[in-house]
Amino acid sequence: MRKKIVAGNWKMNNDLDQTMSLIEDLKNLESKGVCVMIAPAFPFLKISKDLLEDYQIEVISQNVHQKSKGAYTGEVSIDMLKSIGISTTLIGHSERRAYFNEDDIVLFEKVRCTLDAGMNIIFCFGEDLKDRKSNKHFDIVKNQLENTVLKLKKESWENIILAYEPVWAIGTGETASPEQAQEMHQYVRNCISKCYDESVSESISILYGGSVKPSNANEIFSKKDVDGGLIGGAALLASDFNEIIKVNS
Repeated sequence: MRKKIVAGNWKMNNDLDQTMSLIEDLKNLESKGVCVMIAPAFPFLKISKDLLEDYQIEVISQNVHQKSKGAYTGEVSIDMLKSIGISTTLIGHSERRAYFNEDDIVLFEKVRCTLDAGMNIIFCFGEDLKDRKSNKHFDIVKNQLENTVLKLKKESWENIILAYEPVWAIGTGETASPEQAQEMHQYVRNCISKCYDESVSESISILYGGSVKPSNANEIFSKKDVDGGLIGGAALLASDFNEIIKVNS
């Protein structure tokens, strides 16, 4: 059975005090049957992990560099993350693609190096508004996957979670329907099945990352191929995050 997952991506939000305060609120989460993850900013990963040592909330990284060490000012390596007990990282988030020009070549190198180091990944993918409006969304997503995770060996998929981000539905005024989410998740699962087999495709958790809120979580998570969410803004409010988790329980 696939894991139900709700992961909160805090992005570049919350100073130390705000991070500690939010974590204290999160300790009261009702997460029965759901794997809960949070991705605070880099400076606060260690203290976040320490504060949650006795709780069923995994602290993960928002990003990682593809090189093990070197003159890469401001970057964070896989070994640095592992040294503080972080075992999962996001890779390929739409904001990394858009604002930091991370293309499929860079992302595949990140994926390969991270998996080789024994870490888990949440691999993000998705089309933007112009691609959706021109009906190229399936082709865009297929290319993003074929250039990266679908190049991996079958056994690598034991350490992979996918997250579909319809970029066009985030901060654009457009809205992705639960049916559109299901349609893409099913398409992705079929792509995996064709590349490997049905047992792999049915074992992979695919999260939805398009402005999930307490008001729409139930309808989205009820879809057959949606296994949870990668939550942005709503993850910064403990009450909203808790409501989203309860919906997925």
